[in-house]
Amino acid sequence: MTTAFEVADRFVDQVCELSPPLKTMLGIPGSDHEWGPMFGIDGAEARVDLYRSYRSTATGFLDAPDPRDRLAAAVMSAAIDEVVDTHEQGDHFLDLSHMASSFRMLRSIFDVMKTDSTDDWDAIANRLETIGEPLADYRALLQAGVDQGIVVAARQVRSVVEQGRRLAGEGSSFEQVASKAESSGHASPRLDGAIGKAKSEMGSFADWLEVSYLPHARVDDGVGRDYYERAADRLVGMPVDALEAYRWGWEEFRRLLAEMISVGGEILPGEGLLAVKDHMETDRRYTVEGTDGLIRFVSDRLTLAVEALAGTHFDVPDVIRSITVQIAPAGGPLGVYYMRPSEDFSRPGGVWYSIGDQEVFPLYQHLSTAYHEGFPGHHLQLATAMYRKENISRFQRALTWYPGYTEGWGMYAEVLMGELGYLQEPGYYFGMLAKQMYRAARIVVDIGLHLGLAIDETSPIAPGEPWTFERACEFIEVYGFRTEDQARDEVLRYLGWPGQAIAYKLGEREILRLREETKSRLGDRFDLRQFHSTVVDNGTMRLDLLRKFVGEALPG
Repeated sequence: MTTAFEVADRFVDQVCELSPPLKTMLGIPGSDHEWGPMFGIDGAEARVDLYRSYRSTATGFLDAPDPRDRLAAAVMSAAIDEVVDTHEQGDHFLDLSHMASSFRMLRSIFDVMKTDSTDDWDAIANRLETIGEPLADYRALLQAGVDQGIVVAARQVRSVVEQGRRLAGEGSSFEQVASKAESSGHASPRLDGAIGKAKSEMGSFADWLEVSYLPHARVDDGVGRDYYERAADRLVGMPVDALEAYRWGWEEFRRLLAEMISVGGEILPGEGLLAVKDHMETDRRYTVEGTDGLIRFVSDRLTLAVEALAGTHFDVPDVIRSITVQIAPAGGPLGVYYMRPSEDFSRPGGVWYSIGDQEVFPLYQHLSTAYHEGFPGHHLQLATAMYRKENISRFQRALTWYPGYTEGWGMYAEVLMGELGYLQEPGYYFGMLAKQMYRAARIVVDIGLHLGLAIDETSPIAPGEPWTFERACEFIEVYGFRTEDQARDEVLRYLGWPGQAIAYKLGEREILRLREETKSRLGDRFDLRQFHSTVVDNGTMRLDLLRKFVGEALPG
């Protein structure tokens, strides 16, 4: 008899055939030289047709006797409904943004392509030489959106134009491919020519966006409440009342601000929050110079965390204990992100830092970020899911993604490390609070901008005034503890990815609620390690499905 896991395997294989870059991301060999149709209209139609074709098969396993089949079916069914719904709403025509769009994939895929052999470098050269093909498909898709009046905001277009120009110019991240080839003995005239071709094609695409697409782009940055809540449901993984979340975001902001002021008083008594922030960013005890120092600090702390917590608070398979820490190629949006391992673990999971021109790194925030992105955050949850092939379907391991679950767990990891005593030093605890404040600020900025709401009357910045791009940047710079450039990058990201920024804190809130409800239900039988295993060992899923799953797995 066919199982849900066998259906999921076939589903992933067929999705991957439509998307060679996805195969590369998953570490599946054989198509690293190809682009496929995924960037164009034909690819979008083929993808939604494929998802539709699996709908009845997936739902047929919702009442299967094996609980693993039931979970696999529930995850697949939810994902299928979301993909079909977004396509029918025309959202695939909005695939252009500062950070989360196909444009980023066209550049970032080269970060994870293999570089061990001549064949690997031939594949890289071929993708560089032929990058004009997916760009042409991408243009046609975006033009179809223009023709139907489905377009993104002008600010997002200008950001991608700027990124395209950087990729086409001196210092392009494509040139770093050449440097990597030279250092490994694989430099060649063909590769040099391919890089030149890719830079030229990126420049042409940027020109097309500026001349042909930008005049049709929306003036307003915000998407409105209906679209926002629909997007937030997909990203958080549960129904979201945007106005309730906005009110709660301000409550969290006020709570965290009071606690930060209290902890800041232990560091610099009587000096105030901004003085403490400046102190933490300049005190040599809390800073390092150069990327080598940053990588060493993060790597050391992650190694210590794995050694101390594996087997006590978390179940950690040996194969996932290794975590790489690397600097991302220049040219992309600034920030820190995690990249999961390949399916065969030949490429380990890793934390990547996109740092721009920054040379001095304040460590007070980087410790909790390391726990969030690495261990026990994203690396534990995502690498564990890749490892647990017998319990988690391949579709769920490879193709399922909800920031409410993933980022919610990352935020929970930060709070947990504070609870476990790994942030006892006031400076690092202040840093954890700063990261929490940063995510609370995201809630009010993201919802406020997209819904056109007024700033809360208790806000230290522009109380009662309408949100604007400039006020949002100032708010994130001050209360997100960002530099001016980082704050601008952040707000551009929110405007181009509605609903994603709130998933962090809303996900954390839901996981903490689940923990407290489970503790209340089980009483003395509650075991923290067992709770963590239930949440992490069963893979990424919608938060409303996680709530149901935890209740069934840990009944009172």
